[in-house]
Amino acid sequence: MMTLMKLGTAGCVLTASLTAAAAAPLSLDHRDDLSDADKAKVERVLADPQADDLAERFEEMSGGAATSRKKLNANAFSHPSANLSFEDQQRFAVGNGLFRKFWVSSPASTRASDGLGPLYNARSCQGCHLKDGRGHPPAPGEEPVALFLRLSVPPTTEAEKAALANRDALVIPEPVYGTQFQTYAVPGLSAEGRMKVSYTDKPVTLGDGTVVTLRDPVYTMTDLGYGPMRDDVLISPRVAPQMLGLGLLEAIHPGDILSRADPEDVDGDGISGKPSWVRKAPGGELVLGRFGWKASEPTVRSQSAGAFAGDIGISSPDRPDPYGDCTARQTDCRRMPTGEQANLGPTEAPDPVMELVDFYSRNLAVPRRRDVDDPQVLKGKAVFRALSCNGCHVPKYVTSRKAAIAAHRFQLIWPYTDLLLHDMGEGLADNRPAGDATGREWRTPPLWGIGLTELVSGQESYLHDGRARTLEEAILWHGGEAETARNGYAALDKADREALIRFLKSL
Repeated sequence: MMTLMKLGTAGCVLTASLTAAAAAPLSLDHRDDLSDADKAKVERVLADPQADDLAERFEEMSGGAATSRKKLNANAFSHPSANLSFEDQQRFAVGNGLFRKFWVSSPASTRASDGLGPLYNARSCQGCHLKDGRGHPPAPGEEPVALFLRLSVPPTTEAEKAALANRDALVIPEPVYGTQFQTYAVPGLSAEGRMKVSYTDKPVTLGDGTVVTLRDPVYTMTDLGYGPMRDDVLISPRVAPQMLGLGLLEAIHPGDILSRADPEDVDGDGISGKPSWVRKAPGGELVLGRFGWKASEPTVRSQSAGAFAGDIGISSPDRPDPYGDCTARQTDCRRMPTGEQANLGPTEAPDPVMELVDFYSRNLAVPRRRDVDDPQVLKGKAVFRALSCNGCHVPKYVTSRKAAIAAHRFQLIWPYTDLLLHDMGEGLADNRPAGDATGREWRTPPLWGIGLTELVSGQESYLHDGRARTLEEAILWHGGEAETARNGYAALDKADREALIRFLKSL
């Protein structure tokens, strides 16, 4: 157990001490994929560290055997899982080409690449996930690409309320503009409008008198191309998240996630994570959501299909409407030609296109961690634990032996997430419910790779809308269930704050 100690006027310093009381034993009764011998082994490797001045075994291998050991540069997030077979490396390479390819409007001479839009936010997957990293808000005067707005309206009919209650729908679309605001359109069609972002400064004074200026965003939709929106429209800004390690997150046993859920905070620790339940397919069974900012998608493939439809306007076997997010009231959009071609398949991105993009997305490797035994990094890790940041950003898991991809099975991984929904306070609230997520709740984002954000993306940009320009700003935006940890960070002296950031930069 970590304890926070006051030392006169020198501020707060952290000391690590092991209490006589042993931590509660880890229960793996929910793991139906493990033998008794496996369970004993997993219990040992998942136990809390017994010393804070030493790195844990295999800690630098964030993605287990799939971890990339390639040279760190701007392409650090774009390497395949290191333990793929030669044949699977070929599949990854083809999927990479499809992920990067630019789609064009129909009809086109490049017949295998047409079908863009008619309304869209980007022309390729890579357009939002540049170098497979996270997106960022537009600079002043720049048009947004990797930042867009989700739309919905509150339910007004019994049928709409029933659809939400049964999880047949996660949101009710805005009647004219759908579930996403598209700022681009193919030639001959009006875009849905333009998005503008402005910021107001929000100064925060830390315990030692240091002042940190946060920026509080305001989003405006202008030049609406299809008439007014409903007055009660709900909007939620989203930046594209980083892509690495997604298949390993999908390989985490659902029982490991559900065992940490405590929606009523029965244990009284102030953390009340809850699962997101979504339909596996329309009318299908309820399964655990684990992808997207609100954990609204159950698999990497469903997340990819949603992005194809909403971001690029490309249909797939999972989302077969070739008009993407065009609504029935956008009649001009619905009259535009599509990219469906009978000789290529029933949709604009038929299998094997979706299969290959899904495989690529699930096998983007997590880079090896740096400086795991550096004294300042270890001190920062101790601070992380002392502030109970690991209550939501759970450090490690052993993936399922039944994972769909062989390279992901039975791997010790270090993603720093619980994949549950948490109330993050009013400061980060979008006030737009989506499925089980309220307007104040977000899925805990994984932290692995976060220290390479600037290297890969060219700038730092954190949180669901990229408002935080530094890791410190991201921490100081935390509220709700994370407010105690946030206040603990604000009370630290400079040396301990710097150690915590140094630890995060090592991930």
